[in-house]
Amino acid sequence: MRPIMDYEILKKRMVQEQLMPRGIKNARVLDVFSRIDRHKFIPEDLRKSAYADFPLPIGEGQTISQPYIVALMTESLDLSGKEKVLEIGTGSGYQTAILAQLAREVYSIERFEALAERAQTMLNELGYKNIKIKVGDGTLGWEEASPFDRIIITAASPKTPMPLIEQLADNGKLILPLGESFSQVLTLVEKKDGKLKSSALCGCVFVPLVGKYGWPNEDKR
Repeated sequence: MRPIMDYEILKKRMVQEQLMPRGIKNARVLDVFSRIDRHKFIPEDLRKSAYADFPLPIGEGQTISQPYIVALMTESLDLSGKEKVLEIGTGSGYQTAILAQLAREVYSIERFEALAERAQTMLNELGYKNIKIKVGDGTLGWEEASPFDRIIITAASPKTPMPLIEQLADNGKLILPLGESFSQVLTLVEKKDGKLKSSALCGCVFVPLVGKYGWPNEDKR
């Protein structure tokens, strides 16, 4: 018989033991992490580890990032609630849900149809109305909906995709893991008066961003 998990306790511990001690301070971000059920976005057989301090597989060779990295990327976007956000890599939909709570609207692109459909189903069940998801090459962005106040890329890229830079609004912020296949630096890019300023946040490891302006495919990395 499978033990009953007290997800509320685990969720509270995640915030108090993983996020706050590492410097996540934004009250709105901490509040959202304390309310959103991370376990609902994870395959049932892995839910016992839903709030643990490591990434988990979600199918199609993709992962849901560890809670701290999700929180750090979210906090770095400095969301006030008025922004239009583009997310590259819908994945499980967990990051999408967090963004939807903190921004005005979220556009999310996923390469794998199965993941996009699963995330859309869960987000619909949870009642989100300010999220649009499509299947496609995330490195091309979502030109018809641009410009975006914030862009978050949840896969590793050798360089910042040019279409995403072009679709980022002035005074906008973009965050992504930048670097090689198995080692990257989480990087915040700020755009002001058409000029870019990059800041390195920390080392990280993400799955590759595959597309025209990312890695050509997994076999050529």
